[in-house]
Amino acid sequence: MYVKIHKDGSGKVLAICDENLIGKTLEDGNICINVSERFYKGEIKNDNEVIKLMKIAENINMIGKKCVKLALDNGIIQEEDIIMIKGIPHAQVLSL
Repeated sequence: MYVKIHKDGSGKVLAICDENLIGKTLEDGNICINVSERFYKGEIKNDNEVIKLMKIAENINMIGKKCVKLALDNGIIQEEDIIMIKGIPHAQVLSL
């Protein structure tokens, strides 16, 4: 999985995506997500590394079957947090 950390004045966003989705645009009705290299393509991490980062992240934006399942299986998100876009799961975690 690709993992990239974005930092701004208000905190950090952990962007995670399955490797096979980089560069794709997913459209479904009024939802459109561009899985851009600029936002998602950081370092490749294994499952254990991704879980550790998810557990300490303030905000997470994830797309892909593998990373969303990993978040679900580890209690980071719940089933109702997931939306499907062209059969691909997407979820966000926001700290308010």
